[in-house]
Amino acid sequence: MKRAMLPRLFPTALIAGFALLLSACGFTPLYGPQSVTKGLGAIEVVAPEGRAGYLLREKLEDALARDVNVLPSHRLVYTVKEQRYARGVRVDNVANRYELNLTADWRLLDTKTGQAVRAGSAAAAVTYDSADQPYASIAAQQDSQERAAAEVARKIQLDLAAWLAGKAP
Repeated sequence: MKRAMLPRLFPTALIAGFALLLSACGFTPLYGPQSVTKGLGAIEVVAPEGRAGYLLREKLEDALARDVNVLPSHRLVYTVKEQRYARGVRVDNVANRYELNLTADWRLLDTKTGQAVRAGSAAAAVTYDSADQPYASIAAQQDSQERAAAEVARKIQLDLAAWLAGKAP
């Protein structure tokens, strides 16, 4: 009976030992400190003109969990550059596959001083098929803009969270 219990206890003890070693390394989760979550929620996003700028603002406000009841401590301003390339061509020399590159150059401004405290650039590339039907082609292009905006927003959010946690390079 004792021999049957030993194999069961060994994996549990091994996991507990690894957890103890990991905690000794100084590992802390990025969103562990409440200052990161509160700091992200106090960032106001200012969008440039255009569909891509609007989509990115919507995705950023969702990613940062903007708290409208708190006065913003920082303001995020950015410019968006969008490029579309034909990547696939049919036999009749008509493009049917495209790549959309979305790049956002952003700056985080202190609302009290107006000075830039952090700046960066985030980019995403997505592909989509262009159908023969005009509405389907427009819908595919708009969907690619939304996917690219979501990816760029995620990259900006991770950069800001790392900076607020004091772990940014």
